[in-house]
Amino acid sequence: MLILGIDPGLARTGWAILRKKPQPQLIKWGCITTSSKKKSSQRLLETYQELQAIIKVSRPQVVAVEKLFFNTNAKTAFMIGEARGVIKICAELHHLPIIEFTPLQIKNSVVGYGRADKRQVQEMVKTQLGLKEIPRPDDAADAVAVALTYCFYKKKLESDRK
Repeated sequence: MLILGIDPGLARTGWAILRKKPQPQLIKWGCITTSSKKKSSQRLLETYQELQAIIKVSRPQVVAVEKLFFNTNAKTAFMIGEARGVIKICAELHHLPIIEFTPLQIKNSVVGYGRADKRQVQEMVKTQLGLKEIPRPDDAADAVAVALTYCFYKKKLESDRK
């Protein structure tokens, strides 16, 4: 099973493709980057188009997305919300199930501690996937953590059924 993990944003949307079995394996990752010099509608369209291409090439079976957390900057929260909407529409058009995780769930899943900082999460991603380096940029590493959370979530669901 291939999982597309996504860390939404307007400036940069991190993405990662993980193979779930037999052990989670990172296939590829990157960022969709848009220019702040363009209108937000153009940036959202670019995100949509690039995400469409990623899905067509990678053919994931599920999309895991980081949920929007409370942000004191309303403008940033709205922009992230718009990017999440584009991501969800894109996944729906490809008939892909969408699973969402809060930052707390991701940190608990990857590190075992919901208040872990970004560096701890990145180090655990590196360790758990047997990588030589932390995926870069940070948004891509966050997307890897989202996809990895889905792997752990799915594994827990399967063990709970037994």
